[in-house]
Amino acid sequence: MIFNIITLFPEMFNGPFSESIIKRAQEKGLVEIKFHRLRDYATDKHKTVDDTPYGGGKGMVFKVDVVDRAILNLKSKISKAKNCRTILLSPQGQKFNQDKARELTKYDNIILVCGRYEGFDERVRDLVDQEISIGDFVLTGGEIPAMAIVDAVSRLVPAVLAEKSAENESFMSKDEKGNYLLEYPQYTRPIEYKGEKVPEVLMSGNHAKIEKWRQEQMKMKRD
Repeated sequence: MIFNIITLFPEMFNGPFSESIIKRAQEKGLVEIKFHRLRDYATDKHKTVDDTPYGGGKGMVFKVDVVDRAILNLKSKISKAKNCRTILLSPQGQKFNQDKARELTKYDNIILVCGRYEGFDERVRDLVDQEISIGDFVLTGGEIPAMAIVDAVSRLVPAVLAEKSAENESFMSKDEKGNYLLEYPQYTRPIEYKGEKVPEVLMSGNHAKIEKWRQEQMKMKRD
């Protein structure tokens, strides 16, 4: 899977993507992450990517022509353009969750467009396949949402995680009503710490009882 991230600040991604699981996924060739500096697609001598909004108001707005050139340039280089998803990271987008992370794994190429400043020219919305938000709060740009989406989707790419290791994680299963379940409690040594003990059932060796207890705990966490 290839992630193409359009951003003004590609250096922001160096830390999160150069450690742990995402780093190993890239080293194994399971995931590829490419950065594209938006300013490279500006055509004036000052490499201008934004301008003041019509009608007045504070802040600067990303220019539609610059974003359009960036997206078109990337799509022209993607061999499987039909299996490509272009996503605008926007507060107005659909809320990102585990179902959407699974949905995105069916694409070979994902283009993530990171905003900044006061936002985008409204016509940018016509250039993408969908808009995604990671929550009802304001960030300084789309870089952090892009990091979250790449991390969540990459974990679901086959062989990125050890086999079956993600099966019982939070949001990986649902109850009979379709509600997400959170992961059951986990314990390790010492058996007792500051008066709190590991539940007896987990040390019983009875796998059926352990599984029943875990399912009950997942439902309790949901409630």
